Amino acid sequence: MTLYKIDEVATECNLTKRTLRYYEEIGLVSPQRSDGNTRLYTREDIERLKKIISARDVLGFSLQELQRYIEVVEMLRGQRERYRSITDHEERRHQLEQIDQTLGEQLEMMEEKIRTIHSFKAEAEQLREQVRDGLARLNSEVEN
Repeated sequence: MTLYKIDEVATECNLTKRTLRYYEEIGLVSPQRSDGNTRLYTREDIERLKKIISARDVLGFSLQELQRYIEVVEMLRGQRERYRSITDHEERRHQLEQIDQTLGEQLEMMEEKIRTIHSFKAEAEQLREQVRDGLARLNSEVEN
């Protein structure tokens, strides 16, 4: 298994070393340590960091929301792995129900962000409409 030092991970993920250390401190990532106490990251750690960055940038999640989102992602991964190992029909059904519930939680987190974005957009659209009305009034006063 290939292990990567913090400099390599920071470059690949476009993060600072300080950010990587902070993400470790708050539990978003848990790199291994060498005998000399150097942080060593696996390819899985790097992929996890890329998901964190994507959730942060695309979904606009705060660090607290990122922590919960990653918990849900990890829960889903575990549930999917368990599902693959189950052979009993009834147990498989139950596992799929759990996966469905977890996906519902993940989707609700995204929906909450979407509602917030729509609210901000509606405010900006309303303000823009007021500005345009003001411009139209001023333009008509100048013409008269």
